[in-house]
Amino acid sequence: MTPTYPYFLAPGDAPSRSPLPIALAHRGFSPDGYENTLSAFRAAVDLGMTHLETDVRTSSDGVLMAFHDETVDRISGGTAGKIGGLTRAQLKDVLVGGKEQIPTFEELLTQWPEIRLNVDVKDAAGAALLAQLVNKHQAHDRVLVASFSDIRRLRTLRRLDRPAASSAGSTLTAALRLLAPLGVARILSRLGRFQCVQVPVSFGRFPVVTPAFVRSCHRAGLQVHVWTVNDADTMNRLLDLGVDGIVSDRADILKDVLKGRGQWR
Repeated sequence: MTPTYPYFLAPGDAPSRSPLPIALAHRGFSPDGYENTLSAFRAAVDLGMTHLETDVRTSSDGVLMAFHDETVDRISGGTAGKIGGLTRAQLKDVLVGGKEQIPTFEELLTQWPEIRLNVDVKDAAGAALLAQLVNKHQAHDRVLVASFSDIRRLRTLRRLDRPAASSAGSTLTAALRLLAPLGVARILSRLGRFQCVQVPVSFGRFPVVTPAFVRSCHRAGLQVHVWTVNDADTMNRLLDLGVDGIVSDRADILKDVLKGRGQWR
């Protein structure tokens, strides 16, 4: 039996309903730059966002943190170094923008039980830890497992008690972009265990999100999510192409665009 993936629906939607485009708040919503903090995620939820994007890295004592960079220096203005070289206790003293602690992923997962989370696994240790927390909280229907590394992504999926949604990593996404016109997208998605691709508008001068690419993915039953889009004109152009999700730092602009199109959840 093919599993369903409620992650791709808004909370309360029926699986039979044709899903509206997914609005993903990139590291929450914080014009002040307090990314991947509970206040940034709370601001996105207060706007009505049902899907949050975040990243996870592992502390030196094995705690999964909601954090993007390899080091904590950029967000803290300090020189504390790699997040993987600090314990959870030490990380409590690292403040984003000098004001707010870095949350653990478990804190984020349990803060809003109805919210969907797009989780980018950034280190090898995070694969097992993410699977452990998803299993512990039975969050399989709420989590999409992502990673630029297909190896890390598949290691996470193999440790889950039951299926969860996933997006292709860099290698499989590149293969899909190049080979989709040959009709192999469905085969790649089954072998790679992914239900969507999450891509930039372009890679350098090479366009990624084209009408043909979107059509090829849709024929294979794959959703197309585009990152990171912060202006209304590009959002509208992508939605006109039929993309299924947009990742944005500007959840407020994305909400206004979707409302104006009658596509807000």
